Formats: sequence, structure tokens, C-alpha cells
Amino acid sequence: MKTDLIEIFQTVRAGMQPYEALGFTSRLNSDQEYDLWSEKNVTLLGRERKEIYFAGLKVLKSDVTLHFMLLYTNPEARDMVHPDLLKLLKGKSCFHLKKIDDLLMEHIADALDKGYKIYKQNEWV
Repeated sequence: MKTDLIEIFQTVRAGMQPYEALGFTSRLNSDQEYDLWSEKNVTLLGRERKEIYFAGLKVLKSDVTLHFMLLYTNPEARDMVHPDLLKLLKGKSCFHLKKIDDLLMEHIADALDKGYKIYKQNEWV
């Protein structure tokens, strides 16, 4: 079980980085922030966009936040997220991580993978 915020950040970022090879771009990649964007022209929620956010990670004072945009754009996608991960959701799309173990990381990786597949299916990436 990891409780150090930097270790949590590094663990989750390592799980997110392979998506850069699948069409996403990281605009922020520091030791405290990381994000992934699709730089593709898409129509989302009735608006034309030149980019779409996928996910982001940030070290805060008391936890690490994982923003997962799919839950904001497709609220029904919550059903695909493991209940243990959903317990950490605050607001529409932000998970607050204070500790992480292999099982929770598997739930995060599974959610990201399902999110990627939905982005791909919708031609957002």
C-alpha cells in the first residue's frame, strides 16, 4: 500500500503514459502534474472542439487528484467504473487518491482502458 503522494502520482502516471502512443498528447508532464489530450477536431456536447481532454493527474496538499473526463461527458460511464474506485469520486469526474495498492491501480487502469475504447469508438482520438 502506497501512501506517499509522489509515489501515488508516479504509479498512476506510469499507467497513463502508454496512452501517448495511442493518440493522446501530454501537455503537462512534471513531477506534480500530468495530463492527456486528444488534439482531434470533434463534436462534443453539441459543440465543435479542436481538442478534448482525456485525463489528468495532480498532486495536491492532502491527496492526488485524477480527473477522468469521460465521466463528465458521459455520466452513464460511471457504471463501468469499479465501486471501490467510485468511492473516491468527488464531483462529476475527479477521484481523490490518498493511498493506492495494486488492486486500486487495476481499477484505475481498467477505467482508463474502457475510456480509451469509448473515445476511439466515438472517433475522439
